[in-house]
Amino acid sequence: MRYPLSLLLFFCLQAALCAQPTQLTVRAKAKDAKFIGTSVGGAKIVVRDALTGEILAQGLTEGSTGNTGLIMNTPHERYAQLAVEETAGFTTTLDLEEPRLLTIEAHAPYTSRQARVLASTQVWLIPGKNITGDGVVLEIPGFIIDILAPQTHRFVPRAELSDGTTSVRANIVMMCGCTITDGGLWDGSKMEVEVIVKRNGKKQGTYPMQMTETANIFEGPVPIGEGGAYEFIVTAFDPRTGNSGVDKVNFVVE
Repeated sequence: MRYPLSLLLFFCLQAALCAQPTQLTVRAKAKDAKFIGTSVGGAKIVVRDALTGEILAQGLTEGSTGNTGLIMNTPHERYAQLAVEETAGFTTTLDLEEPRLLTIEAHAPYTSRQARVLASTQVWLIPGKNITGDGVVLEIPGFIIDILAPQTHRFVPRAELSDGTTSVRANIVMMCGCTITDGGLWDGSKMEVEVIVKRNGKKQGTYPMQMTETANIFEGPVPIGEGGAYEFIVTAFDPRTGNSGVDKVNFVVE
């Protein structure tokens, strides 16, 4: 059966009138820290139809990590909002004709591949019922770890090693980029940082690393025996929160 063009236009118009623009805000918050925003490259947010997997919206969270005092020092009351105007988030508007079950993913921190993790949840979005303010907040556990020394793929003559040891040095921050210091708000002295040493694929030992006077920097001496292909695996763990992180580097001792 063919419908007149005027009737088809009527149906299209009715559908458009029934669809209601509905706002959705999504934020990614580092566990025991602040929101993940522009300073660390943001969190990649992906909004999908939960039944079909169709991507309805995607983008990066943008903005600041938020108000430190409000997030970290103020007791949180019911219904109180943690995000302020400049706090990092991703906001999209979906045209909905009926309630839609969404799967929301946060890949964060997006530009730190060795630290990036996935957090996800599902939520019903109802036409005309905006989810804004703090919005949907996804918690991102972990640390961002960048090994500074030794350098990747460096060939180190055995004779250059002082007393048969080398130093491992790493920059470690919270997943929002927040600073770790000795005795600070994020106290590096309470974190367990170690380096696992492997030579030619076999574990040689595990050695502690200590917080230095420089913010975010941990360092420790590592004994080097024979030459070979070495892998250093730096791990960080906070027993108070369960936050953990890992980075790896490979180099050769000749």
